[in-house]
Amino acid sequence: MRSHPGQYPKLWATGLTNNPVTGANGFYTFRLPFLRKIDDDCSFGCMRSSAEAGYHAMSSLTPPSQPSLPWRIGSSVTIGAVGAFCRTFLYGLSDPEVVGLDRFLKVLEERRDVGARTRGLLTVSNHLSVMDDPLMWGVLPYNILFNPSLQRWSLGSYDICFKNKALSTFFALGQTLPTHRTAHSEHGGLFQPTITQAIRLLSSQPFLTPEQALSSQRPKPSASPKSPDVVDPFSSNSLVYPITYSTNGTDVFPAPSAYESRKHSWVHIFPEGRIHQHPALAMRYFKWGVSRMILESEPLPDIIPIFIDGTQNVMHESRTFPRFIPRTGKKIKVVFGDSVDGEKVFGDLRRRWRALVEMQREALKKKGQDTTMEMGVLTDGLKYNPEAVALRLEATQRMRNEVVKLRNSLGYDEEDPKNGLVETWIEEGKSGAREGHMKDDSWTKDT
Repeated sequence: MRSHPGQYPKLWATGLTNNPVTGANGFYTFRLPFLRKIDDDCSFGCMRSSAEAGYHAMSSLTPPSQPSLPWRIGSSVTIGAVGAFCRTFLYGLSDPEVVGLDRFLKVLEERRDVGARTRGLLTVSNHLSVMDDPLMWGVLPYNILFNPSLQRWSLGSYDICFKNKALSTFFALGQTLPTHRTAHSEHGGLFQPTITQAIRLLSSQPFLTPEQALSSQRPKPSASPKSPDVVDPFSSNSLVYPITYSTNGTDVFPAPSAYESRKHSWVHIFPEGRIHQHPALAMRYFKWGVSRMILESEPLPDIIPIFIDGTQNVMHESRTFPRFIPRTGKKIKVVFGDSVDGEKVFGDLRRRWRALVEMQREALKKKGQDTTMEMGVLTDGLKYNPEAVALRLEATQRMRNEVVKLRNSLGYDEEDPKNGLVETWIEEGKSGAREGHMKDDSWTKDT
């Protein structure tokens, strides 16, 4: 597959949708008590602000290690209740088939002790309907459904899930990260702050603090019910350490990666970036958000591919009235694959990424600039360098191949290799429709 660096901002995006790259780093507002110089093998890039003195002045107190008790209770109730509903729907009103669940549950059980975790968990699947998440997690037992620390973090469309304070609160408690889509927002793209949060959730503290956090112009949460702003008002030291971040410079959301209890979390992503209901369950090309999580998270997370089938019949895009009601009695299959051999599949790419980061350090050093690197926030050189673009492209393709291998192992007809190429779907877009019934007889929905 060819790389098109010149077209890169227009063609590839986060794992949520086809957002172009904007280069916006966002405005993080949480503060952490430690500043350390990252060792040379750390693979993340952004220059630390020279306003370091202001940071040290605020570092005598320790930020809370976990969200407040009311927030944790709210999150447990929200995730557990939704999970219980989905489990009831699956096992009471549908015909479920689950493959590989015992193997996946073993992985989750090994992660129950947060302090003993040594790496994050990244799951990747195809995307068939608006019900995929949370319905697919209804296969998990109740002792996991009501335990947020064992539950996934997902990416949700900002313009759908975070329209107002009520929706924002619900989805924030449900461990969903607000993600901008460029078709609906100028703040979308591969380098938006939510991707940084996902990378940090997969990794471990301490993280450094971007200079925007030191600014007196830090956004304050709005009390208006029409505002999407959400904070945890009960967090210890929350006035000194506002453990929040902004996706656009004006809104305010909890920054989950700021808490030590969130280290090496589980992140789930749908890299197709939109619903794709193909008659043969062929997948679209994967967007590049997943490549950043693979290349930049430290260490490389455990990676498990998942394949789902049947949810497209629960909420098919061609459904008629009542569209908002899920269809019952449908056969639903959820297949958990084996853990990917990360070193074998991605090890060479991560080594090349580290070498690229080291080259960037040397370039900054020669210019007399700060060479300290920031987890999940990149310099322009690491964003747009042709080698960086090529690495993201290759990592994304290899991740897609892992999901394709799982799909093929289930007996589905082998898909056309061209489905993995962005050029294939550019041609589709020339029909003038971004979503709906496409000429290959598939149905798509930009969500």
